Amino acid sequence: MRAKGMLAVEIDLVVPFFDVDSLEVVWHGHYVKYLEVARCALLEDIGHDYVRMKDTGYAWPIIDLQVRYARAARFGQRLRVRAELVEWENRLKIHYTLSDAASGERLTRASTIQVAVRLADGEMQLVSPQVFVDDVMQRLARSTEDPT
Repeated sequence: MRAKGMLAVEIDLVVPFFDVDSLEVVWHGHYVKYLEVARCALLEDIGHDYVRMKDTGYAWPIIDLQVRYARAARFGQRLRVRAELVEWENRLKIHYTLSDAASGERLTRASTIQVAVRLADGEMQLVSPQVFVDDVMQRLARSTEDPT
């Protein structure tokens, strides 16, 4: 069973011509680009985008990528990409679902794992930097606030 994320964002995009082959099917490697767009939107929503990561002294390289293709995306198709934050205290794990925006049909599932690496010396961190955990906790607090 796939873990449910604590925070999620969805983005829509249209498959451009330069991402497809002669059969108008998206080349498998371009899906990673779509994941990146959704991941950036999620990190921005948390308040910890790549600029903030660098400013806090850490890089977050991807150390694991899993992609499961169910159906091909095609030229001109509107896609919805959902990114869900699953883990953040020791590593950053995000689950993704790519689906057809009109029908909701799932096309692809994916997940990425990133770890913090201190920029000053290149040392991988065994726990997420406190500044990142704090940003996630603040975002979680905002999502549970009572609007009334």
